[in-house]
Amino acid sequence: MTPEPSADAPAHAIETVFRIESPRIIAGVARIVRDVGIAEELAQDALVAALEQWPREGVPGNPGAWLMATAKHRAIDLVRRRERYARKLVEMGRDLETSAPHGHIDEPADPDDIDDDLLRLVFTACHPVLSAEARIALTLRLLGGLTTLEIARAYLVPEATVAQRIVRAKRTLAVKAVAFEVPYGPEREARLGSVLEVIYLIFNEGYAATAGDDLLRPALCEDALRLARVLAELMPKEPEVHGLAALLEIQASRSAARTGPSGEPVLLKDQQRSRWNRLLIRRGFAALARAEAVSTGGGPGPYVLQAAIAACHAHAYSYEETDWARIATLYGLLAVRTPSPVVELNRAVAVSMAEGPEAGLAIVDALVDEPALRGYYLLPSVRGDLLVRLGRVGEARGEFERAASLTRNERERGLLLGRAEECG
Repeated sequence: MTPEPSADAPAHAIETVFRIESPRIIAGVARIVRDVGIAEELAQDALVAALEQWPREGVPGNPGAWLMATAKHRAIDLVRRRERYARKLVEMGRDLETSAPHGHIDEPADPDDIDDDLLRLVFTACHPVLSAEARIALTLRLLGGLTTLEIARAYLVPEATVAQRIVRAKRTLAVKAVAFEVPYGPEREARLGSVLEVIYLIFNEGYAATAGDDLLRPALCEDALRLARVLAELMPKEPEVHGLAALLEIQASRSAARTGPSGEPVLLKDQQRSRWNRLLIRRGFAALARAEAVSTGGGPGPYVLQAAIAACHAHAYSYEETDWARIATLYGLLAVRTPSPVVELNRAVAVSMAEGPEAGLAIVDALVDEPALRGYYLLPSVRGDLLVRLGRVGEARGEFERAASLTRNERERGLLLGRAEECG
């Protein structure tokens, strides 16, 4: 006997559709009302209408188009009610005035128009006028479709804190009159960096959690990877966009091998490379090739360089067979392009593998008094590893213990304390 569907099944199906379609709906409505906060509210209104009508009248043939049209109609009604938007309503043209009724929409709007709107939403949510925390929260809310509770859980902060960040971000965008548009020329280049940084930060938090009991948060990696793929489709001529997509694809390919049976971290040199996802690696290689194909000169950008480094690891059959000399060279180029103590620390590891631990330790020792690395647990961790390779295990133990005291991730702390014990 076939089980009867749950009474909650229609509502669950509607919410699933909405979660998938909400970024495009919000983007399409924001083009009309020029306010992402109001756009999100109108998109939620469309969801409520669907929850009321679809169980009674049936799911339309194209549910995404129905939700988009419903939200747009409500946006137009709002514009009509506000006299100051009268001129804007006229400029919207006959296409919005003559939109079909809710129940008779079978085809979605022009996909190119939707993509243009989505691109505007990406640049608006990641506007540099917002703090990094606010950009991440707003991006995950509007483009990732996450609830405030889900974002709060991912970043280990109270839900009220995330809600306040999102509310303040929307208010700031409105008060600062941030235009709902894709910038061009030098402004686009400046704003694109902010967009890529937000996606990169979201992925990194999922790939190596700052705090908590788990090393990985796969959902955040998946959200960031999806955003990178969408952006690559929307901006096919931007090499750094493809570079970021390539980097995330290749990094994500290692996820299954980065933890053991109990969730404990597995170092790169100890990972079973047969567990690396070859499909994601191929996607990463393809994205890196696209980045190189659309490059217009001036040398590769930081995300293309990092993707090239990740590709070196993916090409190698073992840790020892990795082309460490090339990786060290790429880190050298990255250090010139985007000088950073963290980049120097990573270069030290590559140099130690290519030229020996003494050469790597010289670079690390030059970073010991770097203010930006004062509380960075990977500095003593890397130094401890180099000291072990030099046979100075007593000093190494102290470095691993110091690194363990600096990390807020329980899995990382356990790994570092274990390495300290091995030096005993």
